[in-house]
Amino acid sequence: MEKKIIAVVGATGSQGKGVVNALKKDGTFKVRAITRNPEKYQGTADEVVQGDLTDLESLAKAFKNAYGVFVVTNFWEGADELAQGRTAVEAAKKANADHFIWSTLPNVEEISGGNFDVPHFTGKAKVDELVKNAGFPLYTFVQPPFYFQNLTGALAAQQQQDGSIGWTLPIDPAKRVIYMSDINDLGKVVAGAFLNPEKAGKGSYLSLATGLYSFDDVIAAYKSNGKDYSFTQVPGEVFSTFFEGAGEIAQMLAYFEAHTYMGSNAEPRIQLAKEIATGEYNELNEWIKQNNH
Repeated sequence: MEKKIIAVVGATGSQGKGVVNALKKDGTFKVRAITRNPEKYQGTADEVVQGDLTDLESLAKAFKNAYGVFVVTNFWEGADELAQGRTAVEAAKKANADHFIWSTLPNVEEISGGNFDVPHFTGKAKVDELVKNAGFPLYTFVQPPFYFQNLTGALAAQQQQDGSIGWTLPIDPAKRVIYMSDINDLGKVVAGAFLNPEKAGKGSYLSLATGLYSFDDVIAAYKSNGKDYSFTQVPGEVFSTFFEGAGEIAQMLAYFEAHTYMGSNAEPRIQLAKEIATGEYNELNEWIKQNNH
C-alpha cells in the first residue's frame, strides 16, 4: 500500500513545521511540504513542492494526488487571508483532496458583538464558511492559542524605564484569560485529526490549549526558573501609540479580558483536541526550561 499524501502549506512557518514533524513522527502518511521557496527548505518532509497561496494554478499543482491538505495563512506578512483561503479551498477542490484542515481563529467581531476589532483573528474566521460550503468529504478546523514562543518573540520581555526587564501591556496581569501552548504541539492535533477523520473530520473545531494563563502565571513560571520579570499595566489607548500595529494588539488583549482568547464554550473544543492529539503537550514550565537562555 502506498502511503496517502498530506500536503502542508506554510511548511517553513511555526505551525507548518510542527505539522510536518508530527506527521513524520507518526509515519502513517507521506508528507509533502509546500513553500514559496523550495530550494531553501530544511525540514523533515518526504518531498518539497513550490506553491503560493496567491497563485491558484501553482497551488492546485502542489496539491496534486494529496489525500489531505493543511492550510495556514500569515496575516503579519500582509496576507489577504480571505482571498488566500479562497484560493486554497479552490486548489484543494481542483486536486480532489479528501480532507481539508484549516488553521483558523475565533471570530472576534461576532463573539464581541463588534466591540473589538482584531483582523488577524476575524479574517481567518471568515474563511470557515468557505471551507464548510466547499463540499469536501472531510474537513476540520484547528485553532492555535497564544504561542509560548511569543514570550521570547513578538511579545518578548523588554527593558523598562525603571531598569527592570518585563512587560508593559494593556491587560490585567491577574486575569487568567490567555490560552497558551508550545506552537509545535499544534502538529500533534493536526496529525490526530488526519488519523481520526470519523471523530474530527465532519467540521469539528479543535482548539490547542495547554492551559489558561494570566501574565502573573507567566511571571511566576519564569521566576521558578530563576528569571525575574516585571509587569506594568497601561491603558489601551496609551499602548496603541507605542509602535505600528500596537492598536490591534491592544484590541486583542481587551478582547481576551472580556471573552478569553478562545471565546466562550471553548472547553469541548480543547478536550477533543487533547483526545485525538498524537502526543502529550509541552507544559509552560518545561518550555521555559528548554528555552531559558
